[in-house]
Amino acid sequence: MVSAEATPGTVSLYSRAMAGAVAGAVAGIPLGIIMQARDMIPMVGDLIGQASTGWGWLVHLFNSALFGVIFAALFARWFAKPAVTVGLGLLYGLAWWVLGALIIMPAWLGMSEMILVVNDNAWWSLLGHLIYGLILALGIMTLRSMMQRR
Repeated sequence: MVSAEATPGTVSLYSRAMAGAVAGAVAGIPLGIIMQARDMIPMVGDLIGQASTGWGWLVHLFNSALFGVIFAALFARWFAKPAVTVGLGLLYGLAWWVLGALIIMPAWLGMSEMILVVNDNAWWSLLGHLIYGLILALGIMTLRSMMQRR
């Protein structure tokens, strides 16, 4: 059974999840800016049938926070090793680029001809996803350090 309570020197499951959500949402901002600059953010809103910039940002930031929680849950045991954490963050960003931007999003939106197509927008999206992964990892490490000092 997993305990939600922390012992001295550890971080509770709830705290890890919150750190993942906060770091994920913050990391999603630069990715969202890149997506908005490339006029892709309304497509994110279209995932819920609301193809607008506002809805796109809401869906994007929700997903960014959710994926941050998943990152925190999957990789917490390695967060004490900064180089490993950063590497995992970059790989995680790359994985979500392939899964989210190149497969799930075009499939969900009925654009089967765009699945695994790498064009100009996709390269910008890759850059944004790598930045997301880097900021997510750095944010998690920072928040983890702050929580352990409490």
